[in-house]
Parts: sequence; structure tokens; C-alpha cells
Amino acid sequence: MRDIAIFSGGAHPELAAAVCRVLGVEASPVHIERYSNDCIGVQLKANCRENDVFLIQPLAPPVQEHLMELLLMLDAARGASAARITAVIPYFSYARSDKKDAPRISIAGRLVADLLAAAGASRVLTMTLHSPQVHGFFSIPVDHLNALDVLANHFRDRNLDNTVVLSPDLGNAKSASQFARLLDLPVAAGRKQRLSDDRVVIDAIVGDVSGHDIIVLDDEIANGGTILETLAALRRRGVGRVSVVCTHGLFTKRAVERLLAQPEVDEIVTTDTVPLAGEKRSSHVHTISIAPLLAETIQRIHNGESVSSLFVGHV
Repeated sequence: MRDIAIFSGGAHPELAAAVCRVLGVEASPVHIERYSNDCIGVQLKANCRENDVFLIQPLAPPVQEHLMELLLMLDAARGASAARITAVIPYFSYARSDKKDAPRISIAGRLVADLLAAAGASRVLTMTLHSPQVHGFFSIPVDHLNALDVLANHFRDRNLDNTVVLSPDLGNAKSASQFARLLDLPVAAGRKQRLSDDRVVIDAIVGDVSGHDIIVLDDEIANGGTILETLAALRRRGVGRVSVVCTHGLFTKRAVERLLAQPEVDEIVTTDTVPLAGEKRSSHVHTISIAPLLAETIQRIHNGESVSSLFVGHV
């Protein structure tokens, strides 16, 4: 069987190292250089010939720099005669650009999918796309994971008798329903209107939340505007304690500080699909590693085994 070779870009080397520890393999070195003309150069410093190569690189900020690193790593692996090249992108940020909702704009999610294939990716491994239909933008195989079971494990030892799972918007209601089933809880959803990239309004909540503790589940939290509006709507309905949960915790600007300042919020729970800067860490912020799930999936891809069977019963 071909060897596994795992390389990491500069976006999240800690996650790549954790995946390698679970797999019991050494991370292969990468040299990334910025030249005097501001171009980026990448060199894979280990043999790729006829190997099963996995390149781990979430598209975390600065997104454009990390995307370019990934494209160059893909091209380098293809040029080094890798047998198969899998782009492991735990956070695919361009999944938010999935439709033409204004004149003369690019559907960037499709464009980036095309770029990855053109650069040399044989397949993509990603997690919790903001818009699941982005899966269909790719002309190569895609393994689309979710972190629902990983996140649910955080709550399984608690008394949840008075708890409701809430999606901040109807678009995420399916994932919230899956999460609620994992914990045997009722589910509710907000009705969201997006006014701009950082301004939303929650004008209704569908479901019984009054007097209940709430687990607010979203796929991604950036500046926290949607969650803050959701909390305001819940406050008007007299809810109890709130846990804020997401897969991709970007927490831009003062998002963590603003969320923890809300009187109902007990904790924020996220995963390590993107790195969490030191100033955003707190005893009330819990980061759960997806490294074991990624490692298991990488091993199954390498062995030619089913990946979907990891999630049997979760859909």
C-alpha cells in the first residue's frame, strides 16, 4: 500500500500535528517563503512520488494568503508525482459565496472549487460547509464531514431536561435538528433577515423556548452579530442559561468579549477547524479538537473504506 504523506500550510500547523499524532505518522516538512516582490513560494521537503498525499490547510484569515499557499502546495505535489492528492480544508470560507444575489458578482465558492481542481487536487475533505450545495461546485470527489457528534459529546453528561436546541436561522435548522436528535432534545429556530455582511435581524422564533435553557447552534461565528441578535430575541422570551455552540469559531474583532458579556451566556463551545488566538481564550470558551475525526477519515480514504458510515444515524 502507498505511504501516507501529510503536509501542513501555515494556516493551522497545530491541527495538522494533532492529526499526525493520532495517525502515528510524522508530519512532512514544508518550506513557505515570501519573496521580495511579495510572491509566495512553497517547497514540499519530503518525497511525494506515488504517495497518498494529504495537504491540511483551513481557509482561515488571512484567507487569500492561505488559499494561495494551498494552491501552490497542490501544484508542487502534482509536480512531484504524488499518486493522489487530497486537500484537507476543515474550514472552507468561500462556502458563503454560493449564489448570485446581486448583479455582476462572482460566485466565489464555485471559482475556488475550480481552482483547487486545476491546481492538482484529486479530492477534497472538508467540514460543515456554510451552504451544503457548495459540495456540488466541485468536479472532484468531496468528503463533507460534520462536527455534530463531536460537539454533542460536550453535553452528554449534563442534565438537559429543560433544554432546547435553537438554530439562529431556518437555513441551519436541519443541522440543529440532527444535533437535537443526538441529545434527544426539542428544537427551535429563529427567522433571520440579513441586512449586510455584519447586520442581521431576528424577527421571530419558531418553537417553544420560554423558560428553557438554550443551546444555540450555528455553523460559523465571525463577528457574533447573528448570535447577539438571537440572544436579544431569546431575552425577550424569558429564557434561562444559554450555551453558544459552533463548528467554525473565527471570533473576529471583539466577538468573544461581546458574547460572554451577555448575561444569559454561560459558555462558548467550538472546534479547532481554525486556530483560536490566545487573547480569545477563556475559561468560558471550550475548544474541542476535530483531529481524531480528521485522522479517522484520512485513514479510511487511504484504505479505500467508507467515510459516510462514520455518520450513520446522524442524518
